[in-house]
Amino acid sequence: MGFGLIGGSASRQPDLMHRLRLTEGAVIGGFVVGPRLHRGGMALIHAVTHPDHPGPLVMKVPALFEGEDPAAIVSFEMEQMILPRLHGPHAPRFIANGDFSAQPFIVMERIPAGSLLPRLAHLPMAAEELAPLGALVATALEAIHRQHVVHLDVKPSNILLRESGEAVLIDYGLSHHDQLPDLMEEEFRLPYGTAPYMAPEQVMGIRSEPRSDLFALGALLYFFATGTRPFGDPQKLSGLKRRIWRDPPPPRALNPDVPKALQETILRCLEVDPERRHPSAAQLAFDLRNPDQVVLTPRAEKLEADGWRATLRRRFNPEARPVFRRRLDEGAPPPAPILAVALDLAEAPDPLLDDALRVTLRGLLAIHAGARIACLHVLRQNRLAPDTSLNPEGQNKHVNRLVALRTWAAPLGLPEGRVTFHVLEAIDAAAALTEYAKANGIDHLVLGARPVSIKRRLLGSVSAEVAMLAPCTVTVVRPYAG
Repeated sequence: MGFGLIGGSASRQPDLMHRLRLTEGAVIGGFVVGPRLHRGGMALIHAVTHPDHPGPLVMKVPALFEGEDPAAIVSFEMEQMILPRLHGPHAPRFIANGDFSAQPFIVMERIPAGSLLPRLAHLPMAAEELAPLGALVATALEAIHRQHVVHLDVKPSNILLRESGEAVLIDYGLSHHDQLPDLMEEEFRLPYGTAPYMAPEQVMGIRSEPRSDLFALGALLYFFATGTRPFGDPQKLSGLKRRIWRDPPPPRALNPDVPKALQETILRCLEVDPERRHPSAAQLAFDLRNPDQVVLTPRAEKLEADGWRATLRRRFNPEARPVFRRRLDEGAPPPAPILAVALDLAEAPDPLLDDALRVTLRGLLAIHAGARIACLHVLRQNRLAPDTSLNPEGQNKHVNRLVALRTWAAPLGLPEGRVTFHVLEAIDAAAALTEYAKANGIDHLVLGARPVSIKRRLLGSVSAEVAMLAPCTVTVVRPYAG
């Protein structure tokens, strides 16, 4: 799924305690832990209380158990960055968060009403109820899109309704913020999302398209209108890609009670090309609230999926295939350069090398105004023996290295957003670094050279291999002893 790269030694890392277990009555960051409310694929949710924060609250912590996907850690970092930047009734109110060096957590308001998930037991839903519900969700999407966020995981369990009527979108771990580094995109080559609702461009690795959320909402509306998921629930990338060339049966073919205007709206959301969907979530909400004003096209009349000739043409004719492009704001300045520094945390610390690396980065930052630094470490994986995600002390290896990277970068004094931290998990460190530089458009890669040893003479050094293969400028730094 992803790569792992880390640098430094275990002795240099902070003396991390065993991760606090979220047991009732425990106190974390001043919050008293209550009962567990939910265990998701990447995180745990507990009720919490705090004397200075009235009202129901929840604490979310990442899953750091043996065998957990490293994406759980990266997605949690994304949510820690994004949620505090959101405001308004359509996102949960942010209260506090905790650092990975002690106990990572996010505390937010608890929305008393439940999610849309229980409604799956009562499908199909009547159009008179479904269209207003869809309009509420589209309005919530419009609100977060205006705050530079694409959600990328719109599904029933991530949609709540306030008692006052507004839809609330939760779980921003897979989201994209167009003013923040996209850690999920940078570290993982395969797409992340929930299979039944992922837009075609998201399947192909495009994470910056707001209309991906409209596709997901269209898939949800189709499911609620018919009781059937439009694209099933594929578990492999090949199955996900089928939605690019194969359309689902029209909703009216499965449920004749679906009005033509609602089918028109749903199938417009499910267009493969984002340009053929609604231009914005606000316009989708308008169509759902005003079905009498929806312009009906042949989509509204369809009663069966396209035939095999059309499907084969879309799949194999190059001129018929959609071209997915990253969406850039018009008039936006060119992106600032990305500088990367690779740290070897697995060997004994070398303060002289650390200082030399920081001096080199400060010099590059002085030249490249606004540049961002990506601090990298490759967590080596075994070729044959099974890997474990916990060390002998029961600590998560990925998190330990992540904390060590943050500690190393602290003297640079860079604000959030200008420095990011990436633990790449791979067998071959040089290949992982080279692939990361290529995939993320790294402009300049800095890495340290360790003293020559017999092992390095026999096997070659990572720095030499990266300098030869990386598609960017590479600076190899040696410590200067005076």
